[in-house]
Amino acid sequence: MNLLDVERDPAIADLRRRTRNFVDRHAIALEDRAHVHHPDALDAALAALRPVAQAQGLYLPQLPREQGGLGLTWVQRAVVLEEAGRSYLGPGAMNCAAPDQPNMISLLRQGTPAQQRRYLEPLAAGRIRSCFAMTEPAPGAGSDPSMLQTRAVRTEGGWAITGHKWFITGAVGARFAIVLAQTDEGPTQFIVETANPGFRLVRSIPAIDPYAIGGHGEIVLDHCKVAHDAVLGEVGQGFVYAQQRLEPARLSHCMRLAGRARRALELAQAYVTRRHSFGHRLADLQQVQAMVADCHMKLHACRLMTLDCAARMDAGLPVKTESAMTKVFVSEALYQVADSAAQLMGALGMSEDAPVALILRELRPFRIYDGASELHRATLGRRFLQSTPGDNP
Repeated sequence: MNLLDVERDPAIADLRRRTRNFVDRHAIALEDRAHVHHPDALDAALAALRPVAQAQGLYLPQLPREQGGLGLTWVQRAVVLEEAGRSYLGPGAMNCAAPDQPNMISLLRQGTPAQQRRYLEPLAAGRIRSCFAMTEPAPGAGSDPSMLQTRAVRTEGGWAITGHKWFITGAVGARFAIVLAQTDEGPTQFIVETANPGFRLVRSIPAIDPYAIGGHGEIVLDHCKVAHDAVLGEVGQGFVYAQQRLEPARLSHCMRLAGRARRALELAQAYVTRRHSFGHRLADLQQVQAMVADCHMKLHACRLMTLDCAARMDAGLPVKTESAMTKVFVSEALYQVADSAAQLMGALGMSEDAPVALILRELRPFRIYDGASELHRATLGRRFLQSTPGDNP
């Protein structure tokens, strides 16, 4: 299914309309500055919205119908996630927000039936939350996952995990974490319940983005004992699984955050049409018109790159190169759109009296999360230079 197929599909058009209506009438109506850096207040708002999203048939767009989802393709998902992303509450209300969304996909792909019953089912139902714990303080894993320091050793009853993780999105209030740790056989993923005595949430790290569900936690694992069945997938395959998780995760970010940037532009356009300066509406000034036009072109380019990558994923094609290019371009272009929106609104765009300043703060970390732009550029450059002309690297 390509862009034209999506545009012509009446079922997807109806789903887009219903998602936008849900976001406008329910999610945006519940937005509150009290949610800024307040995971508990944010969780309460999402808990109120999820039954509404379920009743309106908008819940779990990323999961198959057998798991209670909408069974959408990646291309179809792009349309829905962009509309959901117009509010910071939209994706969480529809249970398609990070880190739970990619964790659900990991559990669906690598989880045993018992793990899926214990973790995937309540996660999909919205009864619990989760996090993914890979990033570590120096000299541990960051942009280079091969620097992984957290260690898991076999014990008589299973495994003992020791390590230090930080900037773990979703950690505050999570019921379990998918922890990446080094073993003798290689990096391995473990499901660790946060009630485990060896698992300690040190703090929620204050960060630039205001609405991260579950904040960004710092975690210490101190001889954290788990059973053999806590391994997610196969021992030694953790990096493979993390990469499989990362490509769809970064593409989903592109979809959701495109909605945030579009919301910022919508607000800026409304502002310049009613604001007068030096005897004219701001909207009548050519420089303002040019800024608005540039923003729409960037959004269009972002959408096309995202849809192209989504179509390749639907076709079962590898997207290692395409997802990296899309992530770099989209993360930078969306921030530029939000920055222009804030500029168009002047002092109001710098304040929390309007959502644009907060949207700008949400978009800035995307150039770091899921791989910094500089890392992706270096990797892409090497890949292109080493490829044979005409090949798809």
